[in-house]
Amino acid sequence: MTPFGEHMRFLRLKYNKTLQQQANRLLVSVAYLSALEHGRKGRPSPALIDQICVWLGLIWDEAEQIKRLALISHPKPVINASHLGPKAIALGNILANNIDRLSETQCSELRFRLDEMLSSTPVGYERPKP
Repeated sequence: MTPFGEHMRFLRLKYNKTLQQQANRLLVSVAYLSALEHGRKGRPSPALIDQICVWLGLIWDEAEQIKRLALISHPKPVINASHLGPKAIALGNILANNIDRLSETQCSELRFRLDEMLSSTPVGYERPKP
């Protein structure tokens, strides 16, 4: 499940909506929406995200949050480090080759530390408990 899919499912259930209702409103298939929620499809288009926001009545912070989550929810991300130095290339390869060995807690901690290094606010994550 992707961060977008997890949050989409949470919102859908919070507002007591079904996949069928969502599919009917957005003019997409239930199978596509299910695949989005479970991370078997890439991130949705900005237009579909806007439609989802309208359908659920999301405004301001809620709408921005779901848009940010969509940006970090591609289930098969690609890291193009060909123009970077050897340390960046090694980091990309280490992460690509070992991500499956990290627990959810370790992923959360690594994400938090990267966000700190990049001076950005963590999106959808709280600092992991030690």
